Amino acid sequence: MKRKQSPDILLLIVTMALLGFGLVMVYSASAIMAMARYGDSFYFLKRQTIYALLGLGAMYICINLNYWKWKKFIKLFFVLNFVFLVAVIIPGVGVTINDATRWINLGFMRFQPSDFTKFALILFTANYLAAQKERILDFFYGIVPLLVILGISFGLIMLQPDLGTAISLAGTIGIMLFAAGAKYRHLLYIAVPGTALMTWFATSEEYRLRRLTTFRDPWSDVSGAGWQIIQSLYGIAGGGLVGVGLGASRQKSGYLPEAQTDFIYAIIVEELGFIGGALVIILFGILVWRGLRTAIKAPDSFGCYLAMGMTVMIALQVIINIGVVTSSMPTTGITLPLISFGGTSLIVTLASIGIVLNVSRYSY
Repeated sequence: MKRKQSPDILLLIVTMALLGFGLVMVYSASAIMAMARYGDSFYFLKRQTIYALLGLGAMYICINLNYWKWKKFIKLFFVLNFVFLVAVIIPGVGVTINDATRWINLGFMRFQPSDFTKFALILFTANYLAAQKERILDFFYGIVPLLVILGISFGLIMLQPDLGTAISLAGTIGIMLFAAGAKYRHLLYIAVPGTALMTWFATSEEYRLRRLTTFRDPWSDVSGAGWQIIQSLYGIAGGGLVGVGLGASRQKSGYLPEAQTDFIYAIIVEELGFIGGALVIILFGILVWRGLRTAIKAPDSFGCYLAMGMTVMIALQVIINIGVVTSSMPTTGITLPLISFGGTSLIVTLASIGIVLNVSRYSY
């Protein structure tokens, strides 16, 4: 394979633009709350900047590391994936926030194992699909073994619980199987019981069921489950066409809880209006387009599935996050890639894009 002189420049530029914009919005969304809670309006910006530098370091390594060499780490990452997912549900190890135990406290940051799981399982699945091309047409000998292996990880993720990650990861694996040539009926065999299981999980606990009912009518529980989405909608509605101005959001002043994380898109639209919100979507659209273009032009099936998996995972996270913020989907905790505050998510996302950029160096 002949190496290109440079990776996909447009993909790199869009990634850096979203990352820089994310740093600005993290500060804007968190400054008031950070001052009240920590006495430092730059508290979250400082931490996010550190995460961004670590992520850029990871992306630089991934851009310059031949993607074929990742095959050497698949077994290690696969084992670490299970170690982390089991560790987070051990009492005293996992950190619980808002009835969810999804983090391990490393001191300087909270590590979220499910973000590492996305990276590890996409790498594993890409290698499996590339090695088992012919067997993918056989449901029992090609697809079922993969589902059994992946199903254990999904089960551990659901124990946290982290429905948003499980859905986005399931969607990513499903699209990768489709791209690998799996038969439609085989995908249906997976989708029907999978949807039923997700539905049961979403309705098995009272607080999850309450999220579904408030999704249909947030004002039915104004001070409870509907509060966050109502405040998000107020922010979006208040933004209008051009917004109230950068830093001038009202919802971040105690109305929208933890505005710098999952609901940061509401602050973006409130401060920068419909135009600002649309530009963010356009940038993500360009990122996904260039990622899928790289997958299509990859020199081999492993590079194709790897670039596609990393790109689709980011795309589904964007769709779910914006869908939740705009009340188009039931509330579930998932960050907006490259923009929301969060260490593990940002580092893994930048590393994933780095791999896509490396594949682009060998693309036809």
